Order: sequence, then structure tokens, then C-alpha cells
Amino acid sequence: MPLIKFKPTTPTRRFGSVSDFAELTANTPFKPLTEAKRRTGGRNNHGHITARRNGGGHKKRYRLVDFRRSRFGKPAKVLTVEYDPNRTSRVALIEYEDKQKSYILAPEGLHVGDMVASGPESEVKVGNHLPLRKIPEGTPVHNIELIPGLGGKLVRAAGGVAQILSKENEFAHIKLPSGEIRMIRLEAYATIGQCSNIDNENISLGKAGRSRWLGLRPASRGVAKNPVDHPMGGGEGKSKGGNHPQSPWGQKSKGLKTRQKSKASNKYIVKDRRK
Repeated sequence: MPLIKFKPTTPTRRFGSVSDFAELTANTPFKPLTEAKRRTGGRNNHGHITARRNGGGHKKRYRLVDFRRSRFGKPAKVLTVEYDPNRTSRVALIEYEDKQKSYILAPEGLHVGDMVASGPESEVKVGNHLPLRKIPEGTPVHNIELIPGLGGKLVRAAGGVAQILSKENEFAHIKLPSGEIRMIRLEAYATIGQCSNIDNENISLGKAGRSRWLGLRPASRGVAKNPVDHPMGGGEGKSKGGNHPQSPWGQKSKGLKTRQKSKASNKYIVKDRRK
């Protein structure tokens, strides 16, 4: 999936780049597998902003992606590979033998006409969904379940890939994209292959307007504000106000560990992503 660079006819064209979308085979989604996505502008049910810098953006419909892949032993044919505005990876529309359709995350190398399946007896090939117990060590995987049966939660973004390092007792040791090595039960399912749209990390938006299309509003730096608005504001000339980098409410933003020491899942982390 190469990127398209434009002639520098404007300052934004000089630095911006877009995907060539060559892998896409459909322009519109399968409407029965979509639903309306209401905008919140970062506000909760009381109307209070709980996620800053959200708002606007292009209208979207949410694609009902099947992360569980629970129709075991039933092969399905890939009908289309499509763009999904709600995630960075591509999605694929598949059809089972009984004509039922569903969306799945499209791994790199999956093409229209390919057959995919899920279940413990499935073949180990790109696009198939198997329990970790049946996947050989060293195999690249994505869409990994944390709790068996609840659907894939880990490694779902564009280009994401994890690796099975080893299997010990009832757990598999998985190396995640962050570098963390985590124990996950062998009964949990994962999809073979790497998430599609690998070049997404190399895309340059090029202008502020493209951020607004994505629903991202401008962000003012703390040092550019007044002391009444931010702990790092104020001062003559460029100044941090004598404070370490922090949020408007005093939460330190460099080096402060925010993970709870008593978190129940700590025992499943073999190697921390920061080490």
C-alpha cells in the first residue's frame, strides 16, 4: 500500500500524503452491517466535557465488526476489502455458505475470493481464527482475546502484529507491539497474520483541516496560557512557570506511573513495555 505524494502547489500539499487505497474493492459499506454513530463532542450524559479537543469531523456510520468469529467450522468467502472510518486498519466483508455476511478485520495479504474460517480445527493461514493452543510458536497474530470467548481486544490497529514466544502450562507468552510480554490463556483465540494498512504510520496530514475532518480540535500548549488557566502558564517570555510538565489539574505527564500497583492483571505481565 504505497502512499501518494502531491506536487507542492500549496504549503499543505508540500508535506501532506494520503493512502492510494489500491487494496480497496468497494466504495460503499454493506448497509445492514452498519449503524448510526452519534457524536458526543467529548461530553458525557451531563453535558460536561470529559475528553478534551474532540468535536466536529465528518459524519460516519459504524461498521459492526465481528471480533469473536464464533461460527466455528464454517468457511466463509471474502467478498470485499473496505475502508473503515472508525479504525486505521481495513475491514473485509465475508459471506458464509448460508449467505450470512459479517465484517472482520482484514489482515495483510487477504484478497477477494480467499476462504477464511475459525475454530480449533482450522488451518493455520492468514485470516483464520484459532485458539492460541493450536497456533505454532513464532506465528504472527492479531485480534487477540484477553478473556476467552469475549472477542479480540488486543492488536487491532493498522500494521499491528504480535508474536507467540512460547507456551507454558495453561498460558502462552505473547510479545505485543508495545514490547510488553504478556501471558494469555491458551483457550483464548487470535487471528493469523498482521493487520492491514501497514503504511498508515507514515501518513502526514499536512494541514490542520485534515485533523478537523477526523474530529480532532486544536490543542493549546500549557506554557502559552495564563497562570489562572494552567500550572505551566505565565512568566516573562518563554517560561514553564517553574513547574514540571503536567496537566491543567496537576497530573504529572513525564515519568509518573499511573498504573495501579494492586491491579489484578499485573501477575500476567512477564516483561513491562518500558524495560
